Amino acid sequence: MPPTWVHAFGFTVLPHTASAFSWSYREEITGWYAGLKKPSWCPPDWVFGPTWFTLYTSMGYGSYLVWKELGGFTEEALVPLGLYGAQLLLNWVWTPIFFKAHRVGWAFVELLCVYGAAAATTVTWHRVNTTAAYLMLPYMAWLTLAAALNYRIWRDNKPKGE
Repeated sequence: MPPTWVHAFGFTVLPHTASAFSWSYREEITGWYAGLKKPSWCPPDWVFGPTWFTLYTSMGYGSYLVWKELGGFTEEALVPLGLYGAQLLLNWVWTPIFFKAHRVGWAFVELLCVYGAAAATTVTWHRVNTTAAYLMLPYMAWLTLAAALNYRIWRDNKPKGE
């Protein structure tokens, strides 16, 4: 079996894998997204990269703590790690819905699904490892901001008559 640090590293890096494709959205961010009406409290673009790096790192390490606490991919780990995987996939799907398809309303609905899955993950993790659950709290706060921002962008940029 590999040393413990290998597992910790793997779990911590896993959430970052979708970030490898973030370059493909650069044109959408500098073009379409830049032209949208956004609320005054919208964070500047440069904040998003470091924030997601931090959030992905903390949730990834949290998933490692849960995996380790439950003895690996055991039957007992199925729900906490399954919910984590589901919310992570939902998180990754939001970006192409919003930035590529420009379906801001659908992205908002999808983000509410991310929020629910992340909340369920946090609750199940708390029963296993409180530190892992606490590592999800900044993510939950960011999702709250992201949902409010997504909603405002949708509301403020709807075509007339929609």
